[in-house]
Amino acid sequence: MNRVLIALGLVAIIVFGACEKIKDLLNFSIANESSFTVSSTTPINSPYTINTPDVTTNSSQEFENNNTNAKLVKEVKLKSLTLTITNPSQQNFNFLKTIRIYISSTNSNEIELASLESVPAGVSSIVLTPTNSRLDEYIKADKYSLRTEVVTDEVLTHDVSLRCNSVFSVAANL
Repeated sequence: MNRVLIALGLVAIIVFGACEKIKDLLNFSIANESSFTVSSTTPINSPYTINTPDVTTNSSQEFENNNTNAKLVKEVKLKSLTLTITNPSQQNFNFLKTIRIYISSTNSNEIELASLESVPAGVSSIVLTPTNSRLDEYIKADKYSLRTEVVTDEVLTHDVSLRCNSVFSVAANL
C-alpha cells in the first residue's frame, strides 16, 4: 500500500511539474520602447496632448521565438510602463502633475493604456499604473500609436525628452 501511495505521489509531482513547464512556455513578455518630447510650450494646469511616432511591434518575431503565433495568442495585457527623462540629464518630473497614455492601431479604437494621477517629485523615472485592458489586437498589429496626455503644474523653459519602456505579458494557447 505504501508503494502505491509513493508511486501516486511521484506521478502527481511529475504531472504538476509538467503542467507548470507548459504554462511557463505559453506565458512570456514582449518589451517595446518609444520616445517623445514634452514641449516647453505646454500649457500649465490644462490637459495637453502629445502624439508619439508609431511604435513598430516586433510581436511576430517574439511569437516565433516563443514557439507560437498570433492566432494562438489568447491574451495580452500591459505588465509595466516606465517613463524616464533622457534630456536634459538633470531634469526631474517636478513639472508634471498627471499623465495618461493611450494606445490605438489601424484596426482598433483608442483605449487608455496606463496613467499616473499624482506624479512624485524629485525623480527622473516614473512607473505608470497599467489599465486591465486586453491589448491583443494592438500587439498583434504591425505597429501601434501612443498618445500621451499630460497636465503640468510648472512652466517648462526647455523641451523634455522622455523614453517610454513598456512590457506586455502574453498568454498563448497550445
